Amino acid sequence: MDLEHLRQWIGRKQTGEEILTPALVGRFNATFDRVSGTGSGDVAPLLIHLCLTQPTVGSAELATDGHAARGDFLPPVPLPRRMWAGGAFQFHSDIRIGETVTRKSTVKNVVAKQGRSGPLCFVTVEHLIYSDGRAALTERQDIVYRDIPIHTEQTATPDAALPGHHRRRIEPTAALLFRYSALTFNGHRIHYDKPYATQIEGYAGLLVHGPMQATLLCQMAADLEGRPPKSFNFRSLAPLFDNVAFTVNATARQDDVSLWTSRIGGPVAMQAQARW
Repeated sequence: MDLEHLRQWIGRKQTGEEILTPALVGRFNATFDRVSGTGSGDVAPLLIHLCLTQPTVGSAELATDGHAARGDFLPPVPLPRRMWAGGAFQFHSDIRIGETVTRKSTVKNVVAKQGRSGPLCFVTVEHLIYSDGRAALTERQDIVYRDIPIHTEQTATPDAALPGHHRRRIEPTAALLFRYSALTFNGHRIHYDKPYATQIEGYAGLLVHGPMQATLLCQMAADLEGRPPKSFNFRSLAPLFDNVAFTVNATARQDDVSLWTSRIGGPVAMQAQARW
């Protein structure tokens, strides 16, 4: 990788804007089997902003993997796999239905590292989210690019090491993954095109979205506390696939809630922490 060239994308900006409609909230709640207000002025569900203001790239401009071709807003990293490595949210105020949501994004950093399976490139993006001009949240998004290994390794911490006080089982059906891809206008083929995911990128099945896992974890934290957290951060450790059920887990501690997703029997896939 020509890191000096890729780092020229630091500081690049992108803006999006969209009205949060009752219809979108209804589809979001149906996807996650949740109930909330859907009238104008009602508080929007947590992390629904991930379904808003997504770039609308023409189909002819998509890369082979279904993402927008690299080199516009995000740097043209010459590694085939792209995934969420983690992120963090700082919540400032509620997003409400009927308001105009604005996203102001900036590429903050590009870093190359050497992992056990080969070269890695991390791109950090900051998203500032406003609702009717009011600061709603600040998001840090960590994207990792990597090569395709010969074998897909599962080396994360076993689930047995983290006994949870609260647990919910999720069946990652193809319909669930497709619905979330549609909500987020995410064309990444690893989430809905199994031949591509398994034969081209070498995965064991369709991948469960990182943002979906983060949403499930943040929802559980808010349900346990009875109110949205002030901050939420998460880190991906291993992939989840559609061929095995997974669990969403939480342990309440003195100052925060520790959360994680895991395949049945392990390993842990995503770790998170919510604070109030």
